Amino acid sequence: MSILVGPQTRLLVQGITGHDGAFHTAQMQAYGTNVVAGVTPGKGGTELHGVPVFDTVEEAVRASKANTSVIFVPAPGAADAIMEAGAAGIELIVCLTEMIPVHDMVRAVQFLQERTDARLIGPNCPGVITPGSAKVGIMPGNVFSPGPVGMISRSGTLTYEVGELLSKHGLGQSTCVGIGGDPVIGSTFVDILRLFQDDATTSAIVLIGEIGGRDEEDAAAYVESQPASSRKPVITFISGRSAPPGKRMGHAGAIISGGTGGPDAKVAAFRDRGFPVADTIPELVGLVQSALITHA
Repeated sequence: MSILVGPQTRLLVQGITGHDGAFHTAQMQAYGTNVVAGVTPGKGGTELHGVPVFDTVEEAVRASKANTSVIFVPAPGAADAIMEAGAAGIELIVCLTEMIPVHDMVRAVQFLQERTDARLIGPNCPGVITPGSAKVGIMPGNVFSPGPVGMISRSGTLTYEVGELLSKHGLGQSTCVGIGGDPVIGSTFVDILRLFQDDATTSAIVLIGEIGGRDEEDAAAYVESQPASSRKPVITFISGRSAPPGKRMGHAGAIISGGTGGPDAKVAAFRDRGFPVADTIPELVGLVQSALITHA
């Protein structure tokens, strides 16, 4: 079953003829993702990697019945690309673009919420992968393997590292979701936790957080709110715990300010509720194994 992407995915690539769009289209096709259309204004009527290219998302959806879009559009036009996909009826929008102006993203998220039923993943994210089935984005498919562990992360590279580590220890993944590291994103930890909670193929969830904001604290409160009898185990790792206060560490959203967003509060939000937190990435393996045995 998994979540978000799988055999049902009919993928449209916005910005398909650019360098990154063209390269990763081929990679997604090689993984088995059903790429049905691409969009680049002015390139309509052409093909790339056997994929028909259209001038607009509306034309592409009408011709291909695409239900998912991945965005490789540069930052100045990325928010408009998100809104164009939503307006055309795309159900899942995955935006990889980084450095989109915050006010542009506020406008795009508000548009999706008020005028569409679309779900947005990102921006500034690596995408979504259901191992062995489909990948939408830039995740290296070879490090993941099918299994019962759902993954949610604000960090792309840590998603890869943890996925590979779990796979090496026989702990495959149902779906891995990179939600993005920007201050304004489309889907939060809580949004994805809800999906995993309802997914029959997911038995445990790994949540990879980082400093900045309070998304992790909200996630801990959500997990606690679930009935203990049906609650799936959530194992957490918080990166950036050695970052000095007031410093932005990598992601635009990874900044501690105004007394909020610090790593200690995020760790405490889970541990104080009795949920396991790994101090190092290798510790995740044992904690996940224990959770799967306990909740078998």
